[in-house]
Amino acid sequence: MATNTETPLLLFTTLRYDPLLLPGFNSAIDSSPFAPLYMLPYHRDRILRAATHFNWPVVVSLLSGDSGLETLSSFIFSSLSEEQRAHPNRIRVTVSEQGELGITISPVPQVPSTFNFFPSSLPEPGTDIPSISLIRTSTPFEVLVDTQKSKKSAYTHFKTIKRQIYDEARKRHGIALTDRKEVLIVNEQGEVMEGSIATPYFWRDGRWVTPPVKEGEGETEGDWGSGGNEGTTRRWALERGIAVEQVVLANSLVDGEECWLSNGGRGFYFGKIKLRS
Repeated sequence: MATNTETPLLLFTTLRYDPLLLPGFNSAIDSSPFAPLYMLPYHRDRILRAATHFNWPVVVSLLSGDSGLETLSSFIFSSLSEEQRAHPNRIRVTVSEQGELGITISPVPQVPSTFNFFPSSLPEPGTDIPSISLIRTSTPFEVLVDTQKSKKSAYTHFKTIKRQIYDEARKRHGIALTDRKEVLIVNEQGEVMEGSIATPYFWRDGRWVTPPVKEGEGETEGDWGSGGNEGTTRRWALERGIAVEQVVLANSLVDGEECWLSNGGRGFYFGKIKLRS
């Protein structure tokens, strides 16, 4: 008799633990109990939205409200050793339909500045002197454009372990996790969806824009904007007017174009578009 060997669906989120964010650092959203965990409330919220969509009542109950946030933070803190608490770490938290939490912890480099976590603005392209609220890295990330189109769905809108689209795009461009490279995912309409591990921001009409994401109830392509994930740093930037939503066509990108990227493990960082000849 045939057996179902499909891996059970897990939700996940990736965030940063950093001693630089301990109490005393003036973060824009985190209260001091969660401050070392970069944007933890936003990470909890993204899991809850996914759990609600996939109809996982156990997870919704587990992580809702102040008690749910405390449950998540306590789980992460209890998983960190004293040695791990002394330096920055990448934290990957998974959640099963039954409410089982999993965690993977790995060390990461320091960011150029604490301002890269919570910028008040992003410098305009061509700015020689970085904004006082954000420091560029000396070597920008090389931002490639995927050569194949991808279908948007609930699995691109919500963060789950079903990441074949992203993994294959990185493989096509030979990108390892530690490489200073990113690849932009492009939907079937030719719109930039997002990066494989980051939210992209592009300079259009005198402002920074990021591909639109809609709150959808179904799984049809019309429900998901350009199709990307509603990232934590993306949400933070939009709420503060650092960027706005706008469709960005892949064929509008120019070789050498300056852009910005952000994610929950690194904060905000600088990139340049690299088009294949």
